[in-house]
Amino acid sequence: MAKQKHGKTAVSPTREEDYAEWYQQVVRAADLAEVSPVRGCMVIKPWGYALWENMQRVLDGMFKATGHRNAYFPLFIPKSFLEKEASHVEGFAKECAVVTHHRLVAGPSGGLIADPAAQLEEPLIVRPTSETIIGASFAQWVSSYRDLPLLINQWANVVRWELRTRLFLRTTEFLWQEGHTAHASKEEALEETYRMLDVYADFAERYLALPVVKGRKSAAERFPGAVDTLTIEAMVQDRKALQCGTSHFLGQNFAHASGIKFQSAAEKEEYAWTTSWGVSTRLIGALIMTHADDDGLVVPPRLAPAHVVLMPLLRDEASRPKVMAYVDELRGRLREARFDDRPLEIEVDGREMRGGEKGWLWVKRGVPVRVEIGPRDVEAGAVSYARRDRPAAEKQVMARDQFVAALPGILDEIQRTLFERATRLRSEHTRDIDSWADFAAFFTPRDPERPEIHGGFARSGWCGEAACEARSHELKVTLRCIPLGAEHERGSCVACGRPSEERVIFAKAY
Repeated sequence: MAKQKHGKTAVSPTREEDYAEWYQQVVRAADLAEVSPVRGCMVIKPWGYALWENMQRVLDGMFKATGHRNAYFPLFIPKSFLEKEASHVEGFAKECAVVTHHRLVAGPSGGLIADPAAQLEEPLIVRPTSETIIGASFAQWVSSYRDLPLLINQWANVVRWELRTRLFLRTTEFLWQEGHTAHASKEEALEETYRMLDVYADFAERYLALPVVKGRKSAAERFPGAVDTLTIEAMVQDRKALQCGTSHFLGQNFAHASGIKFQSAAEKEEYAWTTSWGVSTRLIGALIMTHADDDGLVVPPRLAPAHVVLMPLLRDEASRPKVMAYVDELRGRLREARFDDRPLEIEVDGREMRGGEKGWLWVKRGVPVRVEIGPRDVEAGAVSYARRDRPAAEKQVMARDQFVAALPGILDEIQRTLFERATRLRSEHTRDIDSWADFAAFFTPRDPERPEIHGGFARSGWCGEAACEARSHELKVTLRCIPLGAEHERGSCVACGRPSEERVIFAKAY
């Protein structure tokens, strides 16, 4: 536990000392997740899973409000399904986990081996994404234009074999949602692709307090098999980009591969136009990297597993009954209040611990508001509270009734403050860069002792050539997106100097 009076922090190292290790320590200090015995996989602990459940709750409501319904499809995909779309299989082949047998038997030297007699006729791929297996169902469900549009979402897990993993940001198995839709026309499918990108951007900004850039991926960064990929890109505290959601216009590629055909109103057989879109538990990583500080997690109130923690200070047995009665009454009053159209979530930590130790546990978990209640507070009819968006030692005293009335507004202010901070960070580290020398300097660490504190978003001209995009890779930089809705701005390509029609976003990224 950190001792603030000595100038230390609850998490060590700090962000400036070692950002990558700081991130891992925040995950540990907030008790969000841990590495599992299975290489590359994670155990999501209750506090971390509660964050994901709140994200699910909000997103699920947003999906249903736009006409989508939930379904579930198999975890296993026949290898032949994946092979139907050439660029799709090429894009995912290196990440696939493959099931080849259906039974284990005792081995000749002890232990278990795959039964040679139980080899599958066709290998099964553990779901890396579901376009092909869902396409097989869509082909059965769609026969007429009257069956369209088909708007489906599934909450699931996927497996993509990763060599280098980091909790929440990149793991072999992760949780996500994947939307899949089929439409009678190209225009409807494109409208859906943009609509769902807007849903993701709205969720990121209103709930995650995370400002994002909406844009289009270059051909090199496009989802395998897609005609077009849209993305929301965020800047986290070490100035790198994090892709936080994608929406894909698949054209008729997967409809041809899976045989999704329908009889049109003109009685002609046509192939459907399809889309897919998804976000994952990577959003928890985005939350950490955007808002956490050197004392631990900071949770935006709209996604907090608990909005407020009540911490009775039980100094002696004589005062316990009065303090606990006061806490119970306060909890009851707070349960009648609402924030973001839901009841307040309240934790009561009545464990027999020192107040400072108990308080730091909840600081590290990022609860928006912490309330301490001791015998003096009971006598005064007051509460002593602290906000997680402010220094840990900063506390305020307020009359109990006033606090109950004020708490929803306090939470709203914390949510707004977090968004404004993240927006300010992005603004301060976004540059218009027009020469390769300035581009290279922007993405090259100046201080060898602090190599991660550099860069940001470079808004630079690009001629559209793949070779010029690839040149940025020499600096470990990628073209994150071509911003949507931006005005055309004629200039020169930052890589080759030839004419360009618009600025794109380059950044180092996770």
